[in-house]
Amino acid sequence: MKYKLTGIIATALVLVGIIVISFMMPTDNGKRYIEHIDTEEKTPCAGDCSGILCTHLPIVKIDTQGSEIPGKAIYNHEKQVMEYTLAEDGSTTIKAKVSIVDNEKVNNHANDTAKVESLVNIRVRGNSSRHFDKPNYDVEFVNEAGLNNSLEIMGMDAHHEWALHGPFLDKTLIRNYMWYNISGQLMEYAPNVRFCEVMVNGEYRGVYLMCETISAGKDGSRITLSIDKKDNTFTGYILRHDRGSNNDIKNIEPFSIYTFRTDKIINIVSPGAQNLTETLAREISLEFSHFEKAIYSYDFDDLVYGYDGTVDVDNFVDYFIINEVSLNRDAGLYSTYIYKDTDGKFKMCVWDFNNALDNYEETPNGAEGFVLQESIWFNRIIQDEDFTEKIIERYRYLRKNVLSDEYLESFIDETILYLGDAVDRNFEKWGYSFNKTSDKLFPAWRNPRSYSEAVEDMKESLKNRLKWLDENIESIKQYSAASKTRESHETHE
Repeated sequence: MKYKLTGIIATALVLVGIIVISFMMPTDNGKRYIEHIDTEEKTPCAGDCSGILCTHLPIVKIDTQGSEIPGKAIYNHEKQVMEYTLAEDGSTTIKAKVSIVDNEKVNNHANDTAKVESLVNIRVRGNSSRHFDKPNYDVEFVNEAGLNNSLEIMGMDAHHEWALHGPFLDKTLIRNYMWYNISGQLMEYAPNVRFCEVMVNGEYRGVYLMCETISAGKDGSRITLSIDKKDNTFTGYILRHDRGSNNDIKNIEPFSIYTFRTDKIINIVSPGAQNLTETLAREISLEFSHFEKAIYSYDFDDLVYGYDGTVDVDNFVDYFIINEVSLNRDAGLYSTYIYKDTDGKFKMCVWDFNNALDNYEETPNGAEGFVLQESIWFNRIIQDEDFTEKIIERYRYLRKNVLSDEYLESFIDETILYLGDAVDRNFEKWGYSFNKTSDKLFPAWRNPRSYSEAVEDMKESLKNRLKWLDENIESIKQYSAASKTRESHETHE
């Protein structure tokens, strides 16, 4: 745990790094609270805690009154997914009660008075993760009337939509926690996240991450959008490039879909269904198409007609670097979020590092190669020499501070130290996932057989990745090499 004497030196190194970096990085909207660094030491329990959950982490208790949480996969005899479970009334969510125990000075116990209580709409979330025994959950806080109930939880800003991420494929438990927080030190916005331990109907379910979802609105968000449904005006919205929404009005057909530049679906995340009209959805689709046309046009790098006037270039650079360093092969493919807030420029938002750092289920390409050069939007912007130069310059700069070997290793070690015996409890529940019969990565030798091995595998992957990038970051210029065809055309203009 963080409070052990052996962690004091490492903690000091991390804190020094944070102090230095804070003068060099843009601040996240609101203070970036990093749990393993900023949490106050708690007084050890004086009494006997045997037989009851006692932890320094917040405890999230979910009471469904015996109902099954819907959203789990239903398979046929060939182990193919046929459909997903529904509630008894046929809906995709059920009502449940959530109680959060989060004592400030002393350890948390399952029978302590809750700091936060609320009704919630809850369902199992995810795609590949729905097949895992330890599920992820969508948790929407609502009041008695069923309306959004934005609450501050675990020290995070008020919000009503949360994701409870239960690391299962990621046996280190820390990938999402690590990269959300590091992203939040670089970028204007990255989701807030906290570790917690979860109980469902009195049963211990392990270590989870409570994550702020990427959404917006007056009911709680740090992304500043302004939507006026009555006047059909807007100054911002959030889109997702993924598998689409089950609500057809949210699925749009902008330029990239129309021209088959992607085989995924782009859907509107915010404004939500309550504020979204067909007219507004069409206007968003048209405006976003203008943005995409600027990227994919012949004049894409023109200062007047190109992408530069519509894109927060520094944000795109940082998004590129974070996902390249973390070797996040899902970036630009699934769970890819882009938003336009009140300043009118498009920005990327990080999401889902569960498969990062060689934790991808399929056979990986190792530490070599770039991840985003063929991804939507980046496959064109990377052809701009100014953009690749900014990537190289920014990468070299960050390698001296927040992406240095020393800082990243300390971040990993201190996080694990902070989790302490919560790791043991988690794998008392899910330890069988280290067995060969539970292997998820291919080929089989890539699957770790213990927690320490999982951590070492991740560290080794990060070390190899940084080594390759250090030696090859300049080669990114190959994607922005001058076009002889364009040079000839410009010569004759």
